[in-house]
Amino acid sequence: MDYLYMSKKGFEDLKENLEYHKTIKRREISAAIQTAREKGDLSENAEYHAAKEEQALVEKKIVKLEDSFARARIMDTNNSDTSKAIILSKVRVKNLKVNKEFTYQLVSHAEANIADRKISIESPIGKGLLGCKLEEIVEIKVPAGIIKFEILEIFF
Repeated sequence: MDYLYMSKKGFEDLKENLEYHKTIKRREISAAIQTAREKGDLSENAEYHAAKEEQALVEKKIVKLEDSFARARIMDTNNSDTSKAIILSKVRVKNLKVNKEFTYQLVSHAEANIADRKISIESPIGKGLLGCKLEEIVEIKVPAGIIKFEILEIFF
């Protein structure tokens, strides 16, 4: 079994999301299906078919969330090594091509959110930064080409 390493907050968010889908979302869809059934002939009832499709999507999402929840392991970063980039570490880098600095947090795919600069360790940049050391210059292949980063800081 592949573990899914997460922050405590990420784990709590996952748990909350799973609970929401299993309780509230299921009830909402069940009510929508019941309302659509009451309108008569199901073979030509677009509302009914849409609600059933949504139900299938939600059930699929629940299965995925349950799998993630079962594999989740909370990482304790209190005494973590900052000599190299590991999951949950924050890495301040300088893009040498555009001469700009960025800070990324390396996270599991379940916590990835580019708007918050949380990048998956499975993404090209995440994979490229994982294991890098302070002051190292790393070349990372991305769909747009190769990006050169200098590792400026590693912290939690």
